[in-house]
Formats: sequence, structure tokens, C-alpha cells
Amino acid sequence: MDNTKILTVSELNRRIKTSLEAGYADTWVEAEISNLRVPASGHSYMTLKDSASQMRAVMFRYARKRLRFIPQDGMKVMCFGSITVYEPRGEYQLTIERMEPRGVGALQLAFEQLKNKLAAEGLFDEKRKRPLPYLPQRIGVITSGTGAALRDILQVLTRRFPGLHIKVLPVAVQGDGSAQEIAAAIATANMHAVADVLIVGRGGGSLEDLWAFNEECVARAIYDSAIPVISAVGHEIDFTIADFVADMRAPTPSAAAELAVREKHELVRTVATLHAGLARRVLQRIAIERTAARSVADRLGRSVRIITDAQLAHDDLQQRLLQALPRVCSARRTAEQAIRARLLALSPRQRIEAYRGVTSFLKDALDRNTAFTLERMRSRLQTGLARLSGLNPAAVLARGFSIARVQPCGSVVRRAAEVSAGDRLKVEMHQGSVDCLVERVHE
Repeated sequence: MDNTKILTVSELNRRIKTSLEAGYADTWVEAEISNLRVPASGHSYMTLKDSASQMRAVMFRYARKRLRFIPQDGMKVMCFGSITVYEPRGEYQLTIERMEPRGVGALQLAFEQLKNKLAAEGLFDEKRKRPLPYLPQRIGVITSGTGAALRDILQVLTRRFPGLHIKVLPVAVQGDGSAQEIAAAIATANMHAVADVLIVGRGGGSLEDLWAFNEECVARAIYDSAIPVISAVGHEIDFTIADFVADMRAPTPSAAAELAVREKHELVRTVATLHAGLARRVLQRIAIERTAARSVADRLGRSVRIITDAQLAHDDLQQRLLQALPRVCSARRTAEQAIRARLLALSPRQRIEAYRGVTSFLKDALDRNTAFTLERMRSRLQTGLARLSGLNPAAVLARGFSIARVQPCGSVVRRAAEVSAGDRLKVEMHQGSVDCLVERVHE
């Protein structure tokens, strides 16, 4: 026992830490994620488990930012990292540096996760997608400034519509920061209104090469664009998030250019055809209107004759009216004078004067009778009031009398025999009342 080395807890934990961290510095672990949590620090804390065991794990924020997908509880993953020991508590955990989903690629999983998220938010809704302008004046192209896609687009645009205004916004289409460049170019095109329609895309490649067009910032920039966007990424079999958000998807950059503008020669032929048709319609319309004008002129000539006949009839009637008017006026004047004489004979003025005298007499008589009647009624009223005052119990009480009532029934005492010694009486007076107790009765 004396020769045995006795370790402290700290020393033992330190030895375990050194042994574990040295022996498991770079380790791949296959496991299922559970109890995943991401606090405000941005680090991911989780439990890695299989059917028989489990262990703690942590992925710090710098490593988590490099992930192409979002870890979730229940997901089977491959984790690369090192075993670390926290000495104060004697606990060990796996510090994860890299993580890959088990059974599916990280990029494909990230693609599906973002696609489902944006679809739930309505970014792929067909109802919000706008039609392309029929004849755009300006075309904006957002792609690599040196790629074959740009050359294909320019060749098609120039062939289909020579002289068209084309604005190229060169961007990086793959690698770190490329998605941010594409999103910024879309925002710039909208800010300065540089085009009537935007072509956003690049040539074909692997899923990783096309990944910039699967980034959320690009999808939201296309969604927020006030300018219609044609997505032209890769080949016909390639699909990106940008394809689902854009107003129209083209299978290739060349096809996008064909969708953006119509062929100028075809438009010229269409305009010529329309012009010829319009000229024929105008000539036909002129002929129809000329025929109608002639018909109107004929009807107008007949109308002039009708108007002339009506004017002659009018002049004749006017002459006859001027001749008859003095005779009619003289006859009306004579009749008016006769009626006025009869009205003066029947004037009610004298009768009104007679009725006025009778009315004055009757008014005076009415005033006298009214005054006499009022005086008689006033005398009767005063007599009645005097009688009522004599019968008023309050007036009797005012002369010194009082009313005795037996309590609690309240009956009025009229004879001494109605009460007995010990009864309680309430004596009401002109002002107030008195409660009394009967001591003796004198009949």
C-alpha cells in the first residue's frame, strides 16, 4: 500500500483526458441525432445514439455554418470529430467538425429541405407568377461574364431581334459568395429598372456547381423582383430552387433567350399582314360610308322640300292670326267690361258693414256675460274653499285639538272605554306627535 501511487480525482481526469483526446483525435461516428438544441450562442448540442448506447456531442457555430443541410432529431448521420473531456465534471463528448447525412447526399438533403420550406411560404405559387412582356425593349442578363451561357444568350437575342438593348450584369455563378452576387445583381437591376425582363442562369454542371441557384438568398431575390425573371440554369434535366421561384423556367440559356423576345422578322411580317388587312378594312369602310352619305343626301333633299312646304303653311297661318287677333281682343274686352259691371252690382261691401255692427254688439254682450259668469264662479269657489277649510283635520288640530291612536294598530280613540290601562297611544297634534302610556281610564 505504501508503494501504490494514489491519484487525486483531478489527476485521474487529466490522465483520462490525455488518453482519450490523443487516442480519438480524428474519428468518424455513425449515429442517430436526438435531443438536438441550438441556444442563442449558435452552437449545436445533441445526443448521438444507436440501438445500444449513446453519447453527448457538440458542434460549434463555426462548424455548423459550413453545413449544407439542417440537422434534425431522428436523422441518421456520419459525424467526424474528436473526443474531448471536460475535466471539472469528468464528462466526455464528441466535438463534431463535419457531418454528413446517412443514405443521402448533404446537398440533396439541403435542396429538399429548402424546397419544402419555400413551398410552404408560397414562393412557388403559380398565381403570383407574372407573364413575360410581349415585346420587351430591354433585356437584362445575370450570368458569368466569361461563360458559354452568355455567348449563347447574346447570339440568340441578336439573331432574333437585332438592335435590342441588352444589359449584362456579370456575376460569379459558383463558389463562395456567388449566391450573394447573384442576389445583389437582381436587386440592382430592380433598383435601377435596367430591363423589362431578366434572364438569370448559367450553363450545366454538377449539383455542387449549380448550388448558387439553390441558395435561399437567390430564391428570395427572384421572389421580390418587380421585373419578370426567366430562370435558365444548366440543362433540361437540371432543376434548381431558382427554377421553381422564377416567373418562367427555360431548359437552357439559349431557350431562355428565345422565350424572352420574339423573332423580329416574324413580327415584321405580322405587322405587314395586319397593315394590309387594316387598309382593306379602311377602304371597305370608306365605301360603306360613301354609300350611306349619298343616301343621307337624298333624304336631305326630300327633307328640304318638306321644310319649304311647312314654311309656306306657317306664313299663311301667321297672316290669318294677325288678322283675327284684333277682333278677338275687342270681343274679349267688351265681355270683361260687362262682367265687371255685374260684379260691382253684387258687391258684398254693404252687407259686410251691416254684419260688422251686429258683430260689435254681440262682442260687447259676450264680454259682459263672461265677466258676470266669472264673478259668480269665483264667489262659489271661495265659499267651497271656506267649507273645506272648516272640515280639514289639520285646521282642527291647529285650534288646539289632538287625535289619539291606539298602537300599534293605529285605530282612532273616540271613547275612553276603547282603551285600557297599559295601552300605548300616539297623540297627534298640530305640530308633531307624542307617544303615551295609559295609566288610568276615566269613563
